[in-house]
Amino acid sequence: MITVEHTLQQQWESLKKETPSIRIRNAAKELGVSEVELLATECGENVVRLRPEFANILKEVEKFGKVMALTRNEFAVHERKGVYLNSHLDNPHVGMFVGEDIDLRIFLNNWDSVFAVRQETKAGERFSLQFFSKSGEATHKIFLLPQSNYQLFEELTEKFIDQNQFRTQEVTPPKPAEAELPDSDIDLASFQKGWVNLKDTHHFFGLVKKHKVGRMQALRLAPEGNYAVKVRPVAFRKCIELASQTETPIMVFVGNGNMIQIHTGKVNKIVDAMGWFNIMDPDFNLHLNQEEIAHAWIVRKPTTDGLVTALECYDSEGKQIVQLFGKRKPGIPELDAWKEITREVESMNSL
Repeated sequence: MITVEHTLQQQWESLKKETPSIRIRNAAKELGVSEVELLATECGENVVRLRPEFANILKEVEKFGKVMALTRNEFAVHERKGVYLNSHLDNPHVGMFVGEDIDLRIFLNNWDSVFAVRQETKAGERFSLQFFSKSGEATHKIFLLPQSNYQLFEELTEKFIDQNQFRTQEVTPPKPAEAELPDSDIDLASFQKGWVNLKDTHHFFGLVKKHKVGRMQALRLAPEGNYAVKVRPVAFRKCIELASQTETPIMVFVGNGNMIQIHTGKVNKIVDAMGWFNIMDPDFNLHLNQEEIAHAWIVRKPTTDGLVTALECYDSEGKQIVQLFGKRKPGIPELDAWKEITREVESMNSL
């Protein structure tokens, strides 16, 4: 174990010297390990392992003041600045922050480790809390901003420091996705009836689980009547551009199975760089590898407030990359401006 630890640490140090600007996630891929295994090699230096008391740690984060929350998957990075407010963390399986700026849905079952990190950058030292899954993937990161409370960061680190500061981290491969049932084995009439009779968008997950259908399989088997319309991948860009041009507030969801992070508001500054589509607003950044969108669907679900429309984007393996909605809350119908945007995009890009 010591030999492996030292070897990985040396490889990481050599790689940083060769490519000083390399990101740790990319370095981990290059070295054939997970991000958390690489980060753990720095324990005792600029990285402090904390006890995995995730809910208790998150309850302290509000005291930091304004910070930057980051949640990502393979092809999308969602960064939102704000204060962690209105926590709901007593359920051991799922938690929430429901603030105007920081809006999170937290699924704790697969969370495994957490670290307090100091990182030297061109702009100076950067402080963060970084949470990881059992497979070593980053589930969520919280970065301090110049106006954040750094003293409380130090106090939290001291309060939750783990006696174990070993420079290795055990990881377990993620479970393979369950195989979809053949379409012929699905009770199609019951599934479609359940969709048409939905009262809340959140009940869709239960409907899919009940009928044992995959997410994209569900879209293929949707009821007739434009409940799910396949569109070209460029529909994502078109929706964002139209929302920006019309100043329509939208909701942008990015998740990774362990966390969903949501931005609600208008989007303005759009930048393209090396195949990535970027929103670069003062308090919200989105970085999305648009070339990896293999499937896109406009999806409509009934609720007690009327139909709710989403654009859902997936990669070639059927994993969701990003979702878009018009700004809404329970009890408030969907924005007419968002309905018009999705109708226009659908008419120009349906397959």
